Amino acid sequence: MSEIETSLRKESRDRYLTYALSVVTGRALPDVRDGLKPVQRRILYAMYNNLKLRPAGNHRKSAAVVGEVLARYHPHGDTACYEAMVRMAQDFSLRYPLVDGQGNFGSLDGDGAAAYRYTEAKLLPLALEVLGEIDEETVDYRENFDSTTMEPEVLPSKVPHLLLNGATGIAVGMATSIPPHNLGELVKGLIELSKDPDITAARLTNFIKGPDFPTGCSILSSKKELTEIYRTGRGAIRMRSDWTLEEQARGKQAIIISTVPYAVNKSQIVEKIADHIISKKLPQVVDVRDESTDTVRVVLELASGADPEIAMAYLYKNTNLESNFQVNLTALTPTGAGSGKPELLSLKDCLQHFLDFRHEVVVRRLKFERKNLLERIHILEGLVIIYDALDEALKIVRNSTGRTDAATKLRKRFKLTEKQSFAVVDMRIYQLSKTNIADIKGELKDKQKRVDEIDKILKSKKRIANLVQKDLEAVAAAFADKRRSKLVKDFVDVELNASDYVVQEEVYAIVTADGWLKRIRQTNDLGSTRIREGDSIHRGHVVTTLDKVVFFTNLGYLYELPVTEFPSSSGYGSPVQKILKFRDGEKIVDSFAVLEEDSKEKQAELLRDTTQQLLKAGDTLVLVTQKGMGYALTVEEIDGIKKNGKRIMKVRDGDGLISVSPLSTSFSMFTQNGSGLSIAKKEIPVRNNPAVGVILMSIREGDRIVAAHSWKGKAKFRVHPVSGRVKEVPAGKVTKGRRGLKGTKVLARGEILTVECL
Repeated sequence: MSEIETSLRKESRDRYLTYALSVVTGRALPDVRDGLKPVQRRILYAMYNNLKLRPAGNHRKSAAVVGEVLARYHPHGDTACYEAMVRMAQDFSLRYPLVDGQGNFGSLDGDGAAAYRYTEAKLLPLALEVLGEIDEETVDYRENFDSTTMEPEVLPSKVPHLLLNGATGIAVGMATSIPPHNLGELVKGLIELSKDPDITAARLTNFIKGPDFPTGCSILSSKKELTEIYRTGRGAIRMRSDWTLEEQARGKQAIIISTVPYAVNKSQIVEKIADHIISKKLPQVVDVRDESTDTVRVVLELASGADPEIAMAYLYKNTNLESNFQVNLTALTPTGAGSGKPELLSLKDCLQHFLDFRHEVVVRRLKFERKNLLERIHILEGLVIIYDALDEALKIVRNSTGRTDAATKLRKRFKLTEKQSFAVVDMRIYQLSKTNIADIKGELKDKQKRVDEIDKILKSKKRIANLVQKDLEAVAAAFADKRRSKLVKDFVDVELNASDYVVQEEVYAIVTADGWLKRIRQTNDLGSTRIREGDSIHRGHVVTTLDKVVFFTNLGYLYELPVTEFPSSSGYGSPVQKILKFRDGEKIVDSFAVLEEDSKEKQAELLRDTTQQLLKAGDTLVLVTQKGMGYALTVEEIDGIKKNGKRIMKVRDGDGLISVSPLSTSFSMFTQNGSGLSIAKKEIPVRNNPAVGVILMSIREGDRIVAAHSWKGKAKFRVHPVSGRVKEVPAGKVTKGRRGLKGTKVLARGEILTVECL
């Protein structure tokens, strides 16, 4: 065995390209001419040619179809082959199904079809139009995978199937996603393009108005957007479910959803709606039921006085009742070298390729007919010659030793061809009557006339185009139907207001020292709520579900969280890292409640005598790090902070924000080793943007700030040492000075754990 020296790089590249080409041309992408992938083409051909499963015949087990296709044409998995056949039978997947399935062929809820040993199938009438003039030498054939039989390279489809039923597929480095369209509109567009090859995409959309999905959803994309999609071959089509308001018993109302977007699982939508109802994110709806049969009917029971427009606006945004269909008009275009070339096409390109293909098919069909006519004319001419000397011909036949001898003698005597002579010999006795010669001469005349007509047609592109147009009109007359998807010209999106979707409750928003969050109703005892062992409640904000809480972290970030997103739990709740996008090592330093305008007056009295911390836009806070850096920051914006937070202080490596407190008359800081320092308000610089800050208190080596508080009047500090008794210190006793000093001892011995301001 000889060795070939080559590089791994070259072999890897060549083999990968071979594989990629095989997937692109042999499996994943449809042909622009018949709109079919190879497996679909082979299924239709096998059902028509091998199994004879015509519309007028009986169904046959799907297993027979799969077996025939795999054995003769498609050497791939049986599951993939069966799924391809199943899809061609689903009226919710294809706008115009091609296979008549009997048995369980799946549902809009995502249910799979029964196994192929249980289901049966045959072709639908439209499939015969896709197969077209397959028996008239209109397309080329090639050997199958093991060279045991022949298969068509493409089907001579009379319908523009690529756009009719669309296609989806993922190849190597490319994909296709083509939406289905209405047959009547496609035929009108093809006829107009045939009349005017220079027609623009904008004019084409006057005839082909947009996709027509089998599930009948509304299309919100404007004509301008659709025109651009059809011009470029790419874009997104916005689909939306249709709904009506229905009056029910005892004065109740319900929303009835009657359609769903194309390629969306209905049961998943219903499940998602139920989740939103259970989690109380959609208070306008109290229950959801799926009452669908052959048609979609999803019932949403409305709460008393609920606005259905607001409910549907929420569902359109948060479920797949509104979704996009990503258009990618990529298909294989003919190259003349066997395998097609993948190409991104415009709508006009797709239609023109089909018209060119139909022109070619019609020409080949006419040539096939002409060939058969000439063969018959040749035989008829021989019969006419024999009838002029019938008695002599009969005598020659009677004196012959057999069929071949008779044909040879006739051929020599009357100068016939071999075909003519055998045709004479094979005639029946009754065909020798006088009336039969008149029929033969009449048939000869008619066939010669038809040959002359075909010759004239083949010389005229216009006449061929007229035949193509007649074929299209005939298909449209037999199979065209009304558009299912409604094109919505003018629609107004209902603006979402978060407060419309919140059930207002008075709750405690609990933040623990270890950073766990939860909410409980105010009817519960805050002091007895469950927390993890070793943890403690850092803040128990008295709020409503309309409010929100903001967090300041040791890394200098500000986070915002609506109270509704605090886990409603009788247990421990959830760690903040599970809800917000905290960075590594990030921890909560402090939290503040932010009240809605409507709830501020209601909450004011309750909050006046508590230690609750409130924050609003425009408030100024003093930020201090463990190493004594700090400044006062004016918080200008609280709304719209993303999940990954907003930076409010530039914290240096090895340092961390330790205290956040509202700016007041005086400000005191305390270190771990027992030192304290008070400075006046004027000593603290105010900033509007994140900064490193200035040195508010100098820290001795090995020490760090553990607490800092703003205060005014006769405040007191409760000092909690690491060990020993708690000590109360009047604010006036803490050394006052300018910023940057080291302070003096407020705790003679031991270390300070934390300090509270009373």
